[in-house]
Amino acid sequence: MPQYNSVTITDVQAAQERLLGIAHRTPVLTSRIVNDRTHSQVFFKCENFQRTGAFKFRGAYNALLQLSAAQKQKGVITYSSGNHAQAIALAGKLLNIPATIVMPDDAPAVKQTATRSYGAEVILYNRQETNREELTQNLARVGAASRRHRALTLIPPYDHPHVVAGQGTTALELIAEVGQLDLLLVCCGGGGLISGCAIATKALLPNCKVIGVEPELADDATRSFHSKTLQTVKNPDTIADGARTPSLGKITFPLVLHYVDDMVTVSEEAIIRTMFFLWERLKIVVEPTGALAAAALLEGVVKAPQTKIGVIISGGNVDLAQVGKLFS
Repeated sequence: MPQYNSVTITDVQAAQERLLGIAHRTPVLTSRIVNDRTHSQVFFKCENFQRTGAFKFRGAYNALLQLSAAQKQKGVITYSSGNHAQAIALAGKLLNIPATIVMPDDAPAVKQTATRSYGAEVILYNRQETNREELTQNLARVGAASRRHRALTLIPPYDHPHVVAGQGTTALELIAEVGQLDLLLVCCGGGGLISGCAIATKALLPNCKVIGVEPELADDATRSFHSKTLQTVKNPDTIADGARTPSLGKITFPLVLHYVDDMVTVSEEAIIRTMFFLWERLKIVVEPTGALAAAALLEGVVKAPQTKIGVIISGGNVDLAQVGKLFS
């Protein structure tokens, strides 16, 4: 298994240089009511304003930019429920690299539509019947429908050193803007974002605690962290579709164990309440997965009064046609 030094702060800083002028430098928002409620200073790093509506563009562009000329010509393939899909599709469009995306057929329609709008080929599968990793690897070997006999380069959504390094630029920007932090809260699916952000944070602010947040219904990373043994989950029924990953990866698991201080979970009800709170009070559109880190703080799962706290809002790709169901 790769060790925790598979990605370093030097890699994250190099990714920041590659992304300069390409990725958005997303805003940091504050809220008096949040500060009063938590008795702390809270800074929300709003990756819902990133290109494609989520932090994933950072890692996708950083990874595609470093492909060889031959790999770029043949194209790339990935699997994703939506945000990494859109990120690879847009990065491919910007770099003129053909992209094929394997998506579950129940992925939010808004994410499917956006992925296709960037020119990517989308292949749908039934998540109850098909293993997405196996399907994607098979397609990568033979080439997808429109590119038969042309081997494609697989860029997984989180378990890739260049992806992890790109995601870590989120924390670099936050720290550059607000300075000292005592605590950083980050959502966790496959571990790419929290790994990269923890690497950056521990390099610049060694005393800052980094805590990952998962849905209770998809708690594989939390169980893995506390047991020190890789745990899995199969198709968890959580509203946070970006956290339905089966497990941490071979690259991200050692990184999480080494750099992250703790992992916690939040309920489905807490996710929904927090998402609506952010919509109503901060006036920003946040998707369920994007609200995970904030939920841990606002619901009292993590308490750190009299401190400076960073919270990563990871994305804002909400399927508005489905929002009404959340009120029932």
